[in-house]
Amino acid sequence: MKLVVGLGNIGKEYENTRHNTGFMVLDHLAEQEKLTFSGPRQEAMLAKFHYQNSTVLLAKPTTYMNESGRSVKKLLNYYDLTTQDLLVVHDDLDLSTGQLRLRERGSAGGHNGIKSIIAAVGGQNFKRIRVGIDHPNQISVVDWVLSKFAAKQQEQIMQGIDQAVAAIRFWLTTDDFAAAMNQFNHKGK
Repeated sequence: MKLVVGLGNIGKEYENTRHNTGFMVLDHLAEQEKLTFSGPRQEAMLAKFHYQNSTVLLAKPTTYMNESGRSVKKLLNYYDLTTQDLLVVHDDLDLSTGQLRLRERGSAGGHNGIKSIIAAVGGQNFKRIRVGIDHPNQISVVDWVLSKFAAKQQEQIMQGIDQAVAAIRFWLTTDDFAAAMNQFNHKGK
């Protein structure tokens, strides 16, 4: 089984905000697979499907961003998975809107959801797909990540979401994250 976790904040007021990019990627994949999220279970909304030879569990933590690790740890324990089976999808301020960066491990880079997961699982060795949301120029980081994408950014973020879903599918098909990194890590516009 593979566990794909999208990070975001629950609640209507956070829908389609920059910080919910991880949720948006999982929602897009679920829509393609004709899945509906149910729950919460293990403090996450869940959807499960079979792809190639793998069972795939999609999870959107209901703990709010800063406590995401609590749900991830519960899911890993409940389904008897390791961090080798884990892929986390999240927003990144240091990438241009829609640009992807895949990593097999690494620090949190200031992302509180990733900090929480690192603390909960006891290490940095889990796969990530970072989706760019740009860096704010005139407003605070908090206000920026909790705001919606501007109309002129809609095409860019949708391309990024499409590419993130393609990267997830590539990994599920090949079980080779290094190859996925080579395929999907490239400069944005």
